[in-house]
Amino acid sequence: MQLKKESTFEGTVDSGHRVTMDVAPEFGGRNAGLRPMEMVLLGLGGCTAIDVLQFLRKSRQPITDMRVELDAERAGDIPKVFTRIHVHFVVEGRALDPHKVKRAIELSANKYCSASMMLNKTAEITHDFEIVEQ
Repeated sequence: MQLKKESTFEGTVDSGHRVTMDVAPEFGGRNAGLRPMEMVLLGLGGCTAIDVLQFLRKSRQPITDMRVELDAERAGDIPKVFTRIHVHFVVEGRALDPHKVKRAIELSANKYCSASMMLNKTAEITHDFEIVEQ
């Protein structure tokens, strides 16, 4: 992590990708990047989305698009950890099997997604999905 300006940091990971983080303007930030806890939530979304996509492809589901919507609540006191997270999948394709979609989500949530395994120590994480027929 490298301080760029005032409260804005740029992080570079081993893969070479960079991300900018900042604090909210009401705390002296410039809104120049994601908040660290937003990054944590996005990490969960990305982790589970990749799992579910791979499971659906392996089970030969004709998926054409997928969106993951996250809704979260945090504790009121410091540390303001996540206490509740809802993960909603919108899966698009032709004749998708709802049982296979549900199973892919369960496998990610209960076994494979490292971010879920860490966050479920402080947060109740729930999941649901909808299928959009194309």
